[in-house]
Amino acid sequence: MNLAQNRNEDWMKMAVSQTQQHYEKIKLGGGKKAIEKQRERNKLTARERISYLCDKDQPFIEIGAFAGFEMYEEQGGCAAGGTVAGLGYVSGRQCVIVANDQTVKAGAWFPITGKKNLRLQEIAMENRLPVIYLVDSAGVFLPMQDEIFPDKEHFGRVFRNNARMSAMGITQIAAVMGACVAGGAYLPIMSDETLMVEGNGSIFLAGPYLVKAAIGEETDNETLGGAVTHTEISGIADYKFKTEQECLDHIKQIMNKLGAPAQAGFNRIAPVPPKKEMDGIYSIMPEGNLKPYDMLEIIERIVDDSVFEQFKADYGKSILCGYARIEGWAVGIVANQRLISRNKKGEMQIGGVIYNDSADKAARFIMNCNQKKIPLVFLQDVTGFMVGSRSEHSGIIKDGAKLVNAVANSVVPKITIIIGNSYGAGNYAMCGKAYDPRFIYAWPSAKIAVMGGEQAAKTLLQIQVANLKAQGKEVSAEVEKELLDRIKASYEKQTSPYYAAARLWVDAIIDPIETRRTIAESIAAANQNPEMEVFRTGVFQV
Repeated sequence: MNLAQNRNEDWMKMAVSQTQQHYEKIKLGGGKKAIEKQRERNKLTARERISYLCDKDQPFIEIGAFAGFEMYEEQGGCAAGGTVAGLGYVSGRQCVIVANDQTVKAGAWFPITGKKNLRLQEIAMENRLPVIYLVDSAGVFLPMQDEIFPDKEHFGRVFRNNARMSAMGITQIAAVMGACVAGGAYLPIMSDETLMVEGNGSIFLAGPYLVKAAIGEETDNETLGGAVTHTEISGIADYKFKTEQECLDHIKQIMNKLGAPAQAGFNRIAPVPPKKEMDGIYSIMPEGNLKPYDMLEIIERIVDDSVFEQFKADYGKSILCGYARIEGWAVGIVANQRLISRNKKGEMQIGGVIYNDSADKAARFIMNCNQKKIPLVFLQDVTGFMVGSRSEHSGIIKDGAKLVNAVANSVVPKITIIIGNSYGAGNYAMCGKAYDPRFIYAWPSAKIAVMGGEQAAKTLLQIQVANLKAQGKEVSAEVEKELLDRIKASYEKQTSPYYAAARLWVDAIIDPIETRRTIAESIAAANQNPEMEVFRTGVFQV
């Protein structure tokens, strides 16, 4: 390994380490004192419940761990959006698990909590995965009720999805291990089976205080809506258990009796590890992602046997397209190439930019993968489409639209990994969040924005300086530099992967060395939905 590679590796590992440090703090939920209070009540934490429930020899892919990161600071924060969730295996069956974290504001729903829970339900519906809800929530966070209660993508959508999933034949199991209040009470009852833990689990539309205020009746949690009440009197719940462990064990028993899922039939053979060492993936991307590098070096550390069969290898070189296998799964890969190259006319092509020929090639390749029912993997490191009179005269908008059309109408599962830049229309063309990837992940090196920080800051600076001068104010070089630094700092914070993950623009921030496993688990999930629409591209300019 040379000096530059050592520097690259140090930079990437530092970025991974920073992500892990943030994650360790997130895992504490509402903090150590809140965790101790949970245990004093003989309750496990959300993460302990998931750990006990999941098969130990299978991976758990956490979704939305950074939801709410550095948001709601005036309200004391909302670690992981107040919910721990992801893809795991229970009794050998891959499923979606959603667990309220009672240590975070009593498990109350913030706006990001609603968005996260809806995303998990979306994953379950798109991939026909069973859902396990581990319920322990005080309901809507009342100070922000206007941002979580009435709109289409708010709290009520969860129960609409419960009903839709039931009609789709998706198994839903709810274990009530703590409070389940008001509108939230519908979730377990709209699930297939409802389990409750005695002494802690409770379900009611209105708690004892509200009942007293509304009708003057004096009652307590257990009498009003405890496990005995709902299994012996109302008949709302199906099972009651003395401990959480007994409750979780019964979920395992339910799961091991589910019928085998139908499958999409994506091709898979015995997996083969990459020939190139996975650890080498850290040393490829240059520090700050400021210099060219060979995307092939990354691909060959992700795919089986390091074999990547390129499609139109000598055409449209700023996008790599080709077939490979990841953990045995057949995939089509569409990846931005950051190397500077020349086209057949001898013209220089800047890495990370989408040119006419690249867009044309990628659109055709995506159509091929849909024809062959091969899942698509997008590796994003894109600064946008090429600009200038030559590109415009060559029809860059037309070719870009062709690519966007193919991505938008693609019916095979799309899995997106943002490893570097994700700027402007390049984000869209390479299957950003707006284009319905089944799963979308980011490396700690990812940057997502309408344009690069340097260009954006200078553009915004020009506007501010022009406004100040229009007001008759003089702008010195020192003031201009101060303005530029302030704009850059603000803009760069918004481009970070943490900012994106906090708002669920990406499902997770992953360690680059986990890319191969994460893609494989995502395809395994996608393979459980046998229904696939007919691929149609609609109208586009040829």
